[in-house]
Amino acid sequence: MRETLWRAMDTAVAEGALRPLDRAFARFVVEIDPGCDDAVVAAAALCSQRLGEGHTCLFLPALEAPATPDDALAYVLPALPAGMTTRHWQERLLASPAVASAQADGRALLVLDGERLYLKRYWDHECQVAAAIGVRTGRWLPMPQTAQDELQRLYPAAAIATVNWQKVACAIAAQSAFCVITGGPGTGKTTTVVRLIALLQTAALAGAGQRLRIRLAAPTGKAAARLKESIAAQVEVLPISPEVRQAIPADVSTVHRLLGSRPDQRRPRHHRGNPLHVDVLIVDEASMVDLETMAALLDALPPDARLILLGDKDQLASVEAGAVLGDLCRNAAAGRYWPDTIAAVERVAGEPIDAFAGAGTALDQHVVMLRESHRFGEHSEIGRLAAAVNRGDAAAATEVLRAPAAAAAVRWLAGRGDADAAIIRYAVDGGAGDDGFGHYLRVLQERRPGADAATAAYAQWAEEVLAARSAFQIVCAVRHGEAGVAGLNARIAAALQAAGHIPVDRGWYEGRPVMLTRNDYALGLMNGDLGVTLRVTDPAGRAALRVAFATTSAEGERRIRFVPPSRLEAVETVYAMTVHKSQGSEFHHVALVLPGQHSPVVTRELVYTAVTRARRRFSLIAGEDALVQAIGRQVERTSGLAGRFGA
Repeated sequence: MRETLWRAMDTAVAEGALRPLDRAFARFVVEIDPGCDDAVVAAAALCSQRLGEGHTCLFLPALEAPATPDDALAYVLPALPAGMTTRHWQERLLASPAVASAQADGRALLVLDGERLYLKRYWDHECQVAAAIGVRTGRWLPMPQTAQDELQRLYPAAAIATVNWQKVACAIAAQSAFCVITGGPGTGKTTTVVRLIALLQTAALAGAGQRLRIRLAAPTGKAAARLKESIAAQVEVLPISPEVRQAIPADVSTVHRLLGSRPDQRRPRHHRGNPLHVDVLIVDEASMVDLETMAALLDALPPDARLILLGDKDQLASVEAGAVLGDLCRNAAAGRYWPDTIAAVERVAGEPIDAFAGAGTALDQHVVMLRESHRFGEHSEIGRLAAAVNRGDAAAATEVLRAPAAAAAVRWLAGRGDADAAIIRYAVDGGAGDDGFGHYLRVLQERRPGADAATAAYAQWAEEVLAARSAFQIVCAVRHGEAGVAGLNARIAAALQAAGHIPVDRGWYEGRPVMLTRNDYALGLMNGDLGVTLRVTDPAGRAALRVAFATTSAEGERRIRFVPPSRLEAVETVYAMTVHKSQGSEFHHVALVLPGQHSPVVTRELVYTAVTRARRRFSLIAGEDALVQAIGRQVERTSGLAGRFGA
């Protein structure tokens, strides 16, 4: 029987349903327990495989449902006795020393917690996150009268009939040791957090006379830079004193840099034994934070420090395992606030939220959803499209895409998608001759400084080219194939060369757009930073290629950094990027390319994330079947985190 199972796994690996790593883990379990049941071996491989797909555990009842042909279950389960129920799985798993129950205190490889099977490390992470957040949601903090007065000044009474959710978020976060503020693009998450910081610092300076140690972080360098720029712009217009303005932090770190992550060690420099020196930690784009990283953050956070998470719960989850923000925001739309919470918000903020009352959990009292988009108006085609996709309404989404009135903001190039040469033409001129990549390359040529221009002129030129480059972006669901990043980048470069926009289509050339694929702390550049290659003349008259990046100083000033291509070790050409890589960015015009063939990664969340990267225009390059299938496929990451809060 065991040999039948190994052959089934070999076939699954050969056909891509299992990874070699999953099979190797199953072998390791057998080394630990040579006499274990075949069900234990199969469950170990499946648990590892699910982890690779982003799930934190294997949900045993799912093994009783019919498997799709490309699922690992379709290969593995036929090699086991037929008709196994969840109870059978539980009994066989707990009979092996390689598996421990959630109540046992051991060093087993796997942990069975009810109907969920975890790798021990991820069970530890989930329990740690739940415990750390649970302690904080059980603790409300007093809010002095001065802070209440300051909140009213930061949010003057407005003659609107709806609830001011930004003000509600400030009121709840100011009284909480833990708070999640979620909302779609343009709902004011950054605006809210800047006012919250001002509120907290005003209270601290008026009370103890000492500012709070507040740190800001984001999962990627790109997201950190964007938050830094947003905060700098917001601070300038806040009605606050110079002392409070100086107490608002200007620097934003990546999460890994904040923790002191080291490439040669799993444990970062900051942890429970060496905690962060912080009173308040604010993490932006929290949907991109995986379970392991969230556990490390909470482990490094002092017990009396506050944690505030910002993010869009409907965006793509982290690349690694877990969907922490989504789990925490399970009831965000409904609210489910207790009478005490409603009374506290009414007293402190003067905002009535009784319409969102309900039998929520302690966690729900610390989650606020911002509901009004200031970027997309009520009748915005992009806003309507994003809403339709988000609620899984394919008919409404196609109606928005087809409507003639939407032609200026939303376009649909229906057809074969990945095999259609129109994609390449579209990349060159944007479909209307006024954008596309040809636009920034024309700016590059037409505004080039003279040979004797000063350094400042080159910096201004680079700024203009980078701004033009960020006006248009193609995003893809997949990396490989004709509709993937790799294929499209090569085809677009060839088309731009044929059109006379670039001199060559490979190697380093003027006009080549690049993106960093890992952090480079020596250069001060982060994973996801975008640059454009320019030919720059130095004061001695020597011309050389330099890659221009826009960076932000600690004071919030935008600067241009010129870097020799030889200094950049981890970059890739980026006419097209994956939707995952686009998270944390915005572009004037975004074009989404969906593959014509079935792909499990093309989901509702992916389409929603792509649509909401666009500020003014969105284009879809896909057939109708591909769109309808994507909207109908929702990411379901198996996790036990929400259940640990009673959700």
